[in-house]
Amino acid sequence: MFDSLKIALQYVIPKHLLSRMVGKLAAAEAGAFTTAIIKLFIKQYNVDMSEALEPDPESYRSFNAFFTRQLRADVRSICQDKKQLALPVDGAVSQLGNIKHDAIFQAKGHDYSLTTLLGGKPELAKPFLDGKFATIYLSPKDYHRIHMPIDGQLTDMIYVPGELFSVSPLTAERVPGLFARNERVVAIFDTEIGKMAMVLVGATIVASIETKWAGTVSPPAGKNVQHWQYPSEGDNSVFIKKGEEMGLFKLGSTIVACFETDTLEFADLSAGDVTRLGDVFANITN
Repeated sequence: MFDSLKIALQYVIPKHLLSRMVGKLAAAEAGAFTTAIIKLFIKQYNVDMSEALEPDPESYRSFNAFFTRQLRADVRSICQDKKQLALPVDGAVSQLGNIKHDAIFQAKGHDYSLTTLLGGKPELAKPFLDGKFATIYLSPKDYHRIHMPIDGQLTDMIYVPGELFSVSPLTAERVPGLFARNERVVAIFDTEIGKMAMVLVGATIVASIETKWAGTVSPPAGKNVQHWQYPSEGDNSVFIKKGEEMGLFKLGSTIVACFETDTLEFADLSAGDVTRLGDVFANITN
């Protein structure tokens, strides 16, 4: 009953207003108060600060600075085999497997549309029909920067307005079409194995979604789908190597990665498995 109440409340609370208010608080530089909140968060979620580039909570001037903390260079290694993709985030597998034509599996009894996920643009979804997908959930304690699984040339970025439901496992089980309903930023890349989509999904109290090439995309991107295209050469081109950072969340969320059909097989991963940035994500088959 309590779980049902938590889901019901998400339909009625002003999620965008709440998220933007939390965003302002997270960006505030409030000295001892900020430090106290950070220490409480570390204790509550058992955050391993020994992995952080700066392990001292008092060194962070805002909660956002703490939440988007960088890792020490020696705590994650990127798999170097050219026939393997690297996991893009620390987190846990929500689901992964085959895209059934245009349908992506969310949870028992729930699929959602690939085309809707990618902003309602069939031309962008076409390469991924009957392809592969992986959904990875980033919990509050996780490292919240997103890295590239494989070298990629950015071709498109799409901002898709939407809801800001929680993306917790409970909500994924109870809210139909969750990842295609929430606000999100879609990045499409050309890679050596074809097209790859990296979808950064917003959630309740996610204060911001950023990319390395455009900075803060949301907020306040607006109420309409926005689409940017990028050249393969010149000053506005964006090429990101395997293992390099491509974006971040200010407060936690989920990514959905999509790949073309007959290009790869996922490593020995299944729903619920913990992921660590740089470990083997998939093996290239084409």
